[in-house]
Amino acid sequence: MTTKNILGRALLAASVAGVFASAAAQAQSPAPSGAVTPAIAGVVAAGTPIELIKEGFHGTEGPVALPDGSLIFTETTANRVTRIAPDGATSTFVEGSNGANGLGFTANGDLYAVQVLKARVGIIFPTTKARTLADNFEGAPFGRPNDLVVDSRGNVYFTDSGANPPVAGQPAPPVQATAPAKPAVYRISAKGELKRLAADIERPNGIQLSPDEKVLYVANTLGEHLLAYDIAPDGALGPRRNFAKLEGWQKTDTGNSSGADGLAVDEAGRVYVASNKGIEVFSSQGEALGSIALPKKPQNLAFAGERKKTLYAVGRGAAYRLPVLTAGYAGRAK
Repeated sequence: MTTKNILGRALLAASVAGVFASAAAQAQSPAPSGAVTPAIAGVVAAGTPIELIKEGFHGTEGPVALPDGSLIFTETTANRVTRIAPDGATSTFVEGSNGANGLGFTANGDLYAVQVLKARVGIIFPTTKARTLADNFEGAPFGRPNDLVVDSRGNVYFTDSGANPPVAGQPAPPVQATAPAKPAVYRISAKGELKRLAADIERPNGIQLSPDEKVLYVANTLGEHLLAYDIAPDGALGPRRNFAKLEGWQKTDTGNSSGADGLAVDEAGRVYVASNKGIEVFSSQGEALGSIALPKKPQNLAFAGERKKTLYAVGRGAAYRLPVLTAGYAGRAK
């Protein structure tokens, strides 16, 4: 079954459930944000306008494509999943998402999400199939599941970045009875078996697979490099390696951070990283190709639209999009 058919089933289910008939739908007229792209060979032409779709979202994460040319993403703090139609109209796709963050579709059209209100990984749509896949590792609850990617065989790779650090002026989070699991990368097999694959990353964040699913990419928000692991036939990971140096890495008085967050890949195997710099683009060999600055720092990104020739970026309450020269990888929703 093709990805288009797989996601088409999910979209049909949404239509039957009346999700797209939400009275909250709001027509938008996307307009240039005032920002334009530099020339990046095979990626964007110089001077391509970056459209601002809308501002004022409440937590912006987890974008993933639907086959009708629309895109869904999570408003984590608003506890919902929102859809952007091809014409820029926005509507509620899932209400009451348990603070869903990263999203991904499985082969049967189920929408998986990492969730942060009650930390867990599971199905959130269709609502009749909602269930938890995992909420702890060896008895230790997850800290803050952050992002996920689903491979062609139904295996779910996800990150747990650990509980957010305290924010000055805000109440401290409640103390948990059991200490949370350390930040790590996990895999839930298609049969439901949970394994911890890597626990050597300071703050694992965005996660993505190469088009051939032989390499797993992990963004380390606190690190200077995008990380990569070769995937063995049994699903185990090879040694960690520095795949690409991030231009967004900054030294500050309070600590160092690249701001590395969501990841996406195109059909040529290029890797796109949301970072402090904007959208950083690398070849499949980790060579820096250029970066696209946005009015607000992106948190996550995905290809969507007709033939996946539009790159969407969400972050800091805003959503943007721009046409690209090379389509996103068509073998997965993201």
